[in-house]
Amino acid sequence: MKKKTLVLGASLKPNRYSNIAINRLVSNNQPTVAIGLREGTVNGVTIEKEQVEFKDIDTVTLYLGAKHQPEFYEYIVSLNPKRVIFNPGTENPEFYKILKANNIEVDLACTLVMLATNQY
Repeated sequence: MKKKTLVLGASLKPNRYSNIAINRLVSNNQPTVAIGLREGTVNGVTIEKEQVEFKDIDTVTLYLGAKHQPEFYEYIVSLNPKRVIFNPGTENPEFYKILKANNIEVDLACTLVMLATNQY
């Protein structure tokens, strides 16, 4: 099943987990968009610097630490995703409450593991 995914905290550096996630999402035929600090392209996916109003986002996968997340709270909620995946190191109980109050599923998981085990 196709789940359009926003990778938030995307990196152009090949050794970063967000970069690996973009590559794995693309190889799993998942429609993928990305936002990061620097513009560029990873495996055909354009990394934007601005909070683009993407349509039909199913999943937001976070690669931003909790201290950098507050500026994205309203933005993520406005995208109305079905779920937000908090990858290891991105845990944020304050944000969990906001998401749950907006009927958005909170997943404490690893996108790479979920893809590798067909649980995505």
